[in-house]
Amino acid sequence: MEILTYIRKIPIRKNHISKLPYNPDLKPLLPQKRKAGILCEVLFWKQVHKRKFYGIDFDRQRIIGNYIVDFYVKNLGLVVEIDGWVHETTQEYDEKRQRNLESYGLKVFRILNHDILQNVSVSIRDLEEFIIVHYGIPENDTAIVE
Repeated sequence: MEILTYIRKIPIRKNHISKLPYNPDLKPLLPQKRKAGILCEVLFWKQVHKRKFYGIDFDRQRIIGNYIVDFYVKNLGLVVEIDGWVHETTQEYDEKRQRNLESYGLKVFRILNHDILQNVSVSIRDLEEFIIVHYGIPENDTAIVE
């Protein structure tokens, strides 16, 4: 097991998912989505780009299967989705999408636009906690290989 980083002194294991499906038909949509400048995505991006978040590399607007996810961490197999008001009316679609992403072995962390706008640092702490819970190595695990 390879350690990616440490969050609050807890080792975080790498969980790279290889060979994710890719729909090339979605590629023309990427520049438009990236340039849209959705405030919540921009605020989150400022917290995590250039490895500002524990040295972890985040990709923005990544194609996985038939979806474009908001953010993706390749070394964790982690999708970060920022949900705006439109998601209140698309719950069934969101659930199907999440099940599909999870079927590839990915974890999905969701943040509400409102939460980022109110206090981005709380959202970042919630992300830290999610990563610790899903990728952290317990203290008593002696099988750690660095």
